[in-house]
Amino acid sequence: MKRVLVLLLAIALGHTLERGRDYEKDKVCKELALLGEDGFRSLALVLYSRKFSSGTFEQIRQLVEEVVSLTTECCAEGADPNCYDTRTSALAVKSCKADSPFPPHPGTSECCTREGLERKLCMAALSHQPQEFPTYTEPTSEEICEAFTKDPKGFADQFLYEYSSNYGQAPLPLLFGYTKNYLSMVSSCCHFASPTMCFLKEKLQMKQLSLLTTMSNTVCSQYAAYGKEKSRLSHLIKLSQKVPTADLEDVLSLAEDTVNIVSRCCETTSEDCMAKELSEYTVKLCDKLSKKNSKFEDCCQEKTPMDIFTCAYFTPPTPPPVLPAVQLPTDKDVCDQRNTNSLDQYTFELSRSTHIPEVFLSKILVPTLKSLRECCDSQDPAACFTVQGPILKKELSSFIDKGQELCADYSENTFIEYKKKLAERLRAKMPDATPTELEVLVDKRSDFASKCCSINSPPLYCDLQIDAEMKDILQP
Repeated sequence: MKRVLVLLLAIALGHTLERGRDYEKDKVCKELALLGEDGFRSLALVLYSRKFSSGTFEQIRQLVEEVVSLTTECCAEGADPNCYDTRTSALAVKSCKADSPFPPHPGTSECCTREGLERKLCMAALSHQPQEFPTYTEPTSEEICEAFTKDPKGFADQFLYEYSSNYGQAPLPLLFGYTKNYLSMVSSCCHFASPTMCFLKEKLQMKQLSLLTTMSNTVCSQYAAYGKEKSRLSHLIKLSQKVPTADLEDVLSLAEDTVNIVSRCCETTSEDCMAKELSEYTVKLCDKLSKKNSKFEDCCQEKTPMDIFTCAYFTPPTPPPVLPAVQLPTDKDVCDQRNTNSLDQYTFELSRSTHIPEVFLSKILVPTLKSLRECCDSQDPAACFTVQGPILKKELSSFIDKGQELCADYSENTFIEYKKKLAERLRAKMPDATPTELEVLVDKRSDFASKCCSINSPPLYCDLQIDAEMKDILQP
C-alpha cells in the first residue's frame, strides 16, 4: 500500500517517473494486483475525497471510476503498451473541458494552459484548503445498518467520501486504515438483530485509532494552513500561554518537536509515523511541563499517549501571571548573530503575559517580527529600530486591545452567560441602538467568538474574520 499512495496521483493527474512510463505502469499494476480492484477503488475514493474536499460525491465518484477503469484496462494481460500513457493523457484533457465531470479547482484553468507532462505535473499539485469545520455526523447504529443492508457498496462509497473529505488532512495511510476498519465493523455488526452493543464494543476497540485520525487531521490542518515557520510560532505561543511558568528552552524545544513531527508525518506513506512520533513527544511533554502546570500534570495521568496528547492539546490558557511590561527587543538583541533566541524570547514573554487567542497573536507577530528582522538588514539598524519601534509598539498595543475586546468574557463563561455579558457591554456602549440592532450585533460577535476566541481556533477562517474586524488597525 505504501507505494501506491503516490502512484495513484500519477494515474489520474500525475506525472511520468524519471525511470520511464513502463516503470510507472509496472508499479501501478503490481499494486492493483496486491490490493485487488475493490481495495484499489476504495483507496482511490479516500485519496480523491481527501485531495478535492470541496468536490461533490458524484464528481469524486466519476473521477474514481475513470481511474479504476483505466488501471484495470491497461494492466490487463495483452493490453496495448501505450494504453496507460494514452488514457492518462486523455484524462488530463478531459479535466480541462468546460463540461468536465471531475471536481473543479481554482487552479485548474492555469494548469490547462500548459501541455503534456507539464499539465499533468500542475494538476497533480492541486489540492483544496483544509476543511476547518468538519460537518460529518455519524448516523445511529440503526440508520447505519438500514443503509448498509439496503446497499452495502453505496453505503461504503458515501462513508469513504464524507469521512475523507472532512478529515482529509490526516495522513493518507492512517485515514485509509481507519475507514477500512470502520467499514469492517459495520459489516460485522449489521449482521446482528440488535447491533448497538456490537457497535459499542467495536468502537471502544477502535477508540485510539479514531482519536489518532481526528487529532492528526487537526494538527495537519493547521500545518497546511500555516506552513512550517508560522506553525512553529503558533505552537510557541500556545505552549507559552498554557504553561506561563515554563522555561523558554523547554517550550521552544516542544514547539519545534511538534512542527518536526507534522512536517514528517502529515504527508508520509508510513502507517505508524504519527502514532510513533506522538508517543515519544508525550514523554518529553510530560517530563518538561507536568511539574510546571497542574492541568498538564492531570493530562499526564491519562492511560495512553493519544489521550495525553489530546488532553494537552485542548488544555486552555492559564490566566497570565503578573509580569513586568514586555519591551520590544533592541537592535543589539535582534541583530547580534550570537543571540539567536531574542525574537523567540520576545514571543514567549508577550504570549505568556497576554490574554488573547493564538490566531490573533500569530497574525500581529508575523509582520512585527518581520519588520524587526528587516531592520537588521538595513544600512543603519539602530536608526531603523528607533523609527520602527514606536510604530510597531503602537500597532501591537492597538491590535491586542481590540482582540481582548472582541474575546472578552468568552473563555471564562458558558456560551449563554457570555452572550448575556456581551449584550450588557454592547448596550452600555451603544445606548441608542434598537433591540433589533443589538440582537444582530450580539449574534454576529458571539458567532465570531465561538469560532475565533479559543486557543485552537481555525487559522484560515479566523484570519479573514480578524481582517474584517481589524481593518482600521491592520493598514497595509
